[in-house]
Order: sequence, then C-alpha cells, then structure tokens
Amino acid sequence: MQDYLSAQISLFSRGSGKRAGARKAAAIAAFVVITLAPALAQTSARPAHLRGTVVVPASSQFAAADRGVRAHTNVRYIQPAGATPLFPPPYSGYAYETPASIACLYAVVPAVSGCNPLSVTTVPTGGAQKIAIVDAYDDPEAAADLAYFSAEFGLPFSPSKFHVVYTGGIQPPVDVSGGWEVEEALDIEYAHAMAPSATIYLVEAQSNTYTDLFTAVTEATNIIQCGNFTTTVGACGTAVTGMGEVSMSWGGGEFSGETVYDTKLNNTNVVYLASAGDSPGPIYPSTSPNVISVGGTTVSRSNTTGNFIRQITWDDGGSGVSTVESIPSYQSAHSAVAAIVGSHRGTPDISLDANPYTGVYVYDTFPLDGYYYSDWLIVGGTSVSAPTAAGIINAAGAVGGYATSTNAELTKIYNNMAVTTDFGDVTYGSCYYYAGVYAATGYDLCTGIGSPRSLVGK
Repeated sequence: MQDYLSAQISLFSRGSGKRAGARKAAAIAAFVVITLAPALAQTSARPAHLRGTVVVPASSQFAAADRGVRAHTNVRYIQPAGATPLFPPPYSGYAYETPASIACLYAVVPAVSGCNPLSVTTVPTGGAQKIAIVDAYDDPEAAADLAYFSAEFGLPFSPSKFHVVYTGGIQPPVDVSGGWEVEEALDIEYAHAMAPSATIYLVEAQSNTYTDLFTAVTEATNIIQCGNFTTTVGACGTAVTGMGEVSMSWGGGEFSGETVYDTKLNNTNVVYLASAGDSPGPIYPSTSPNVISVGGTTVSRSNTTGNFIRQITWDDGGSGVSTVESIPSYQSAHSAVAAIVGSHRGTPDISLDANPYTGVYVYDTFPLDGYYYSDWLIVGGTSVSAPTAAGIINAAGAVGGYATSTNAELTKIYNNMAVTTDFGDVTYGSCYYYAGVYAATGYDLCTGIGSPRSLVGK
C-alpha cells in the first residue's frame, strides 16, 4: 500500500492551479491511510441502492450531422440524488462492481461463490506486453486518477507502466463537458484492473473526428508493434516485435465510407476491440471485421445478499447486422452464426457488464466550468465492456500466447464458443429495436457468443 500511496502523492503533486496540487495530495494521502483498509474489509450486507439519475453526457449524444464525421463515447453514469458516502468504495451495503468482483465474475482470478463486491478482494496480477487506449481530447489527471484508483482497490501499479501520448506530439484540448475525461478514466482503470502487469498507453486524439481518432489509432498501432511514436502508417515495416491490444470505446452510426478505415485496423500482432454501442442497432468501428465487437450485459445480483445470480442482456446494448461490412470468415465458418447474420457482419462478438444500474466504480477528476472536480462514479455503457475485455484478452495472451491479428483472435474465440469453461452463454433477455431480438443458446445478436469465463480460449 505504501508504494501505491507514494506514487499517487507524487503524481497528484505534479498538478498546479485548479488541478491537483500539494494540498490535494496531502488530503488524498490522509484519506487513503484512514479509509483504504476499512473499505476493502467490508463484509456482505443487504445491498442498498444509490438513488439518482442516469446521466448520458454530451459526448455520448449522437447528432445526425455527426454520421461519418465524428464519433461519440459509449458511457453513462449515475448522478446520485443526494450525497455519496464520505469514504471510498466499495461502499458499505452497495453491490456495485469493483475490479475484484469483475475479475471474479469472468474468472480472471479464482472464482468464489457469489463474487460479492462487498467481500471479494482478490484482484488480478497478470498481463504483459502493451494495451493502447485510444480516446479524444486530453485528460490532465489521467495518471493521478489511475494511481488513486489502483491504491483504493489494491491493484499493482507502477508509474513506469502508464504513459499518456499526445497524438502527433501536440497536447489536445480538454473536453469542457467532462464526458471524454470520464471515458478516459474508465478505459485506463478497467484495462489496468484486468491486466495490471501490462504497460498501458493512453493515446489522445486531437478531437473526436474520425480523421483524428484514426490518426491516433495508427500511432497506437506503431507503439504496440515496435515502440515507434509516430502517426506514419506502416512505420514499423517488418520490424514488428511488440504485441498487444488497442481498445476503442467510441463510435457512431454506420456510413458508406467506413471501409476506408478498416485497413487501419488490420495489423500484425495487434488485436483491436471496439464498443458495440449504447442503443439498439450496430455502430462503427464495432462493425469492422477487423475488431472484436464488445457488447453489454446486465449483472443480476441478489437484492438480499448482493451475490451473483446470472448475466442477462442489457436492453440498451448496441447490436445488429451491418449494412456495409460483409460477413467475415470467423462468422461464416459457423453455420449457426451465418444463419443469423446472413451475408453481413454481425455484432457483438462477446459481451460483458455494461448496465449502469449494475455498473462499476470509476474515479475521475473532470473539468466543469473551468474547475476540476474529483469523484467516484457508478459508470456503465459498453465503454465499460470494451476495455475490460481488452485487459482480459491481454492477460489471457500472457498465459496462452498472443494472437497475431484480430482475425486470428476472433477465429479462436468463435471456435471455442461452445466450451463452457471458456465462455459463459447468456440465454435470458432481449435487445435491439422494440426489444424484438432475444438471447438464446449459442450465438445471438444480443450478446454474441457470451462472456469470458476464464483466461483460456482467448
């Protein structure tokens, strides 16, 4: 704990002005010393409910004029109706998800009965190589927030294994609405939570235009392949020695020119993941055949104990069949999948927790009206599921070997979809427009093949 605390204080102390400074560092230090151990020692009790409103930030709201031009986040969070508890999570009596409970649910760590957020504390320690998170705009407090998040939940953390990269070497502006900062905090925290030994790069695009975001994707690719910080396509040439994942939690409605970007998502030793969206229907880049499309589920827990019951669909999760992209080989090879998606790409491929009412704890310092506010949020959206899946796949690669491409990774996933110790099928609930599609045994358009159930088969 002392190592985490020292790193966190050092990172907070680097801020100035309205951002984290010495006073904040001292306050946080006292806060962690007083509350960390009791918070992690909470025992099961009848779960309470954090009453409030689900907020869809401006960054997650899509306008018709944005199609094919700008991407949006896939994040939403609970705004409490009253004051939040005065101590860090897991809040006593509140069964929202922690890194330990998520890792338990998906068997990243040895699973225990109930995977109760109020009692489980075992967190992952695995992962290797690199994970690049691509987002728009700058999150000035990303490093400090990740350090504090890691300290609170007992996650291994080293400042040397987290890097913020300004695409093209130019610091992007902040998103004054705070939406993209919430997105970035969420992405780095849950990718790190599942694979804390991996080196994480937060690659910040200059804006949320597809042009800028895919320029950032190119730099993220070069970083993973050969450690080259450049936006030049193919800069690594044949000197590709690095391996890892690129996670993209953003997207928008499909458009006719989307296939132009698909080539940027097909590179040696890099596995790309994208959120499937937070409303009915498919979105891009989730529909690209060169990404793992990650959809959303609801984690059903007991109202009396907080213990896990089952995963069901999240009816707001994005899903459906592309109108632009042809069916890829990893889907056409399975007749039961092809019978559902037809001649075009079906999404999602896999799904993990995304419902904000069964959301995850995220720590974020975000700007609002020129000031920076720090808070714990209950966050949902498929922006949760994509980086979580990226971390799990990274940890799986450290154990069983990394895939040489997204296609190779998806081929392995689809070939193992019936192995119940590798993936858990989601068979209850509905999705899509008018809730007209149902979860079923095997592949379906609500949750794909289901959720991870171990570090095997990925």
